Amino acid sequence: MNHPATPITDYDSAPFSANCSAGQTISHDVYRRGRGAPIIIIQELPGIGPETMRLADEFVEHGFEVILPHLFGPLEKVSIGGNLVRVFCMRKEFSLFEANGSSPIVDWLKALCRDVKAQSQTKGVGVIGMCLTGNFAISLMADDSVLAAVSSQPSMPLLKPTQLHMSDEDITTIRQRIDNTAPIHAYRFAEDPMCTAEKYHAIENAFNDPDAARVITHTLPGKGHSVLTLDFVNESGHPTREALNDILAYFSVQLQ
Repeated sequence: MNHPATPITDYDSAPFSANCSAGQTISHDVYRRGRGAPIIIIQELPGIGPETMRLADEFVEHGFEVILPHLFGPLEKVSIGGNLVRVFCMRKEFSLFEANGSSPIVDWLKALCRDVKAQSQTKGVGVIGMCLTGNFAISLMADDSVLAAVSSQPSMPLLKPTQLHMSDEDITTIRQRIDNTAPIHAYRFAEDPMCTAEKYHAIENAFNDPDAARVITHTLPGKGHSVLTLDFVNESGHPTREALNDILAYFSVQLQ
């Protein structure tokens, strides 16, 4: 993924609005490109920068349609500090520190998944969440429209590594859905200070039994954080390249 990314102007775009359980209506622009089984890539804190755009290109080149919901920040740029301020100001959509419950934006994302499935006339969609949105990918598996999910460096709720950003009811529903579809895959670097081994332990305790691995956790060597974007190395044999190859194969099996 070292080539220049396809510019956002080459994507189709349209606003999408949905009502959330808290009562508010949320609206964001959604960008789409490609043909094939739909993959919704939910942006991480740095934004929809060049690295995320190149990740989208990988999926398009492998025969998927990519859907990029634009939740915050400038397009085609990385803005970690600026986006952190923006997300803190979006309290009606993001509950950064809430344990045992999910952010309202998850309701909007579920509605988007259902809309994408209906429009694409496929059996279901795949989702990728990263960093702040890594937990969202797990939560979305509760919806019947989602058939496969990847949670990369799930980090919410912030500053609470032993807790999850979803309710007990959500966990029960997700467990049942996975038993009827396919396991989720999660990825992190071994020395990631935001997505720690404690977070993996909490996820595994919530979802896995001795005879059922509903969330398959993968730990890559090193100190990075963004497995698929900022810390991705497009070299054969590199752990991040191998991780992306496995993810592409996973979605191909589950969706194509």
